[in-house]
Amino acid sequence: MARDLRDLESTPFARLAMAHAASVVGDACLTVALAGSIFFSLSPSAARPKVLLYLVLTVAPFSVVAPVIGPALDRTRGGRRMLVVLGCLGRAVICYFMAKHLHGLLLFPLAFGALVLSKGQSVAKSSLVPTTVKGEDELVEANSRLALIAVIASMVGGLPAAGVLKLFGAEWSLYLAMCVFLVGAVLALRIDKARSLAPGERASERARLNVPSITIAATAMAVLRGAVGFLTFFAAFALKSAHESAIWYGVVLVASAGGNFLGVIVAPVLRKRLREEVILAGSLLLPAVITLFAARSGSLMMLVVASAGVAFGAGAGKLAFDSLVQRDGPDEIRGRAFARFETRFQLCWVVGALIPVALFEVMTKRVGFFVLALTLGFVGLSYAGGLRARSTQGRRRPLPPGPSPAPEGREPMT
Repeated sequence: MARDLRDLESTPFARLAMAHAASVVGDACLTVALAGSIFFSLSPSAARPKVLLYLVLTVAPFSVVAPVIGPALDRTRGGRRMLVVLGCLGRAVICYFMAKHLHGLLLFPLAFGALVLSKGQSVAKSSLVPTTVKGEDELVEANSRLALIAVIASMVGGLPAAGVLKLFGAEWSLYLAMCVFLVGAVLALRIDKARSLAPGERASERARLNVPSITIAATAMAVLRGAVGFLTFFAAFALKSAHESAIWYGVVLVASAGGNFLGVIVAPVLRKRLREEVILAGSLLLPAVITLFAARSGSLMMLVVASAGVAFGAGAGKLAFDSLVQRDGPDEIRGRAFARFETRFQLCWVVGALIPVALFEVMTKRVGFFVLALTLGFVGLSYAGGLRARSTQGRRRPLPPGPSPAPEGREPMT
């Protein structure tokens, strides 16, 4: 048994997974500390300016990730591994200073730095996954395992951090995050280096990223990410405006984590029978149906169900999209590809989140759910229809001119 565990830990995927788990636990501790100091301690009106500033900060890191970190990952041997190391180590230092300036103006520049490192490390992790598997068929399963680890690690990190926040304050949650990030940096040193270098992005490689299978899927995934941002802050402000107890916040969070957990488990099972594109289409349509029922009810319980449904779609859809890019995109510029797409997705997440933050005083639960259902349903049906049209067009493509092949065992007619 001990020998089997040592063999498992020696695999490239296991080394990446362990570092990823430590990073997610640290991020969970950091998020709990920021939420406790920015959102939950204030009224909805007082919290809105700080939430808006936080949303702007979540976009800003990608101005660094996309044009700078992405190409650096591809041009440096071991750059992807080094970014994981520096991401953990840098956030450990930042958490220390955030604990010292939790109620000062320095908090937001430090949060910006932490987000830059977190997003850059996420891009590096996604670009490292294909180097740890044997073939394309294992990509969905590998992404699923990492997403499953992320869900479990978030709960493992979030629960103790919430307890520390309640008993000792947000500062000690940040110190806990600092210690976890230091452990993650040590684990990241064991990740294998990249197998190849990319001198520069060529026109042919850019064209491969613009193939219909990727561009159409990216649009669908961007809408799904926007829906996650919308529902995240829609639920938070709906509960806070109704003066609901903290129990309901916990129920919604558990439902979201459970939905995401189920999505990353179901996606690899579906991949054995369905292509990534079909999984992504279903990831839009199923939440659309659930949120439509939530719009009819408008109850708190349906808010919980809708949170689980959207999280399920986001979990399964993200795995399908990552695997699709890893399948059809060029290996040499994978870091740039994921940085580019994550920039677009994060912008959509923020746009979706800004809507309930700006309109929480006039948007009822039923209206919010109906808008969400209408958007997801329209995009999901459009994406599914586009897939069917492409499939039909491929089957009806005319054959090249020339004599018809003769049936086996017969001479061609003259």
